[in-house]
Amino acid sequence: AAMSRKRLQLLVESLTRSAKHFNEGEVQCLIKLFDALVAKCSSHFAAVGFNRIVFRDTLHSAFGMTDDVVLDRVFSTFDRDNKGCITVVEWVEGLAVMLRGTLEEKIKYCFMVYDLNGDGYISREEMFQMLKNSLLKQPADEDPDEGIKDLVEIALKKMDYDHDGKLSFTDFEKAVRDENLLLEAFGPCLPDIK
Repeated sequence: AAMSRKRLQLLVESLTRSAKHFNEGEVQCLIKLFDALVAKCSSHFAAVGFNRIVFRDTLHSAFGMTDDVVLDRVFSTFDRDNKGCITVVEWVEGLAVMLRGTLEEKIKYCFMVYDLNGDGYISREEMFQMLKNSLLKQPADEDPDEGIKDLVEIALKKMDYDHDGKLSFTDFEKAVRDENLLLEAFGPCLPDIK
């Protein structure tokens, strides 16, 4: 059910304001893509949006993102109302941050992705989970978990400014501002530059 021209124009204008990194033409293209993705999705969400599977496939084919744990977390950061589907507003506003966000917006976004339980901290366990999935397996003679535990300790040493054994948003933000490469320290959750 294509929306009326007037409704579409209002949506485009509204999203151009809220997702401030895209112009009207880009927003229109993203809405078209959204409609195509919804059409692909035969679920009960189809009227309002598309589900995790379609989202995952799209990020995989568009940006080469393959890590399931990361993709699930990215889905959760996009799905702000926690209804299990991505609405057109969540889609455009989420991509605005992911593709064109300021450093500040990207720091918030990455922190939310890595904070698996949403308690406002990235704990040792969460770092371990994220790194375990994003690193290549080592030769069989070495316990891969040991290497990951070492990495977690290194990350904490470098990023845990208040020395409480976990990363608060303030720790994470300070670390990333000092060294931008740490933005995706716990797994690739932003598309490649290209």
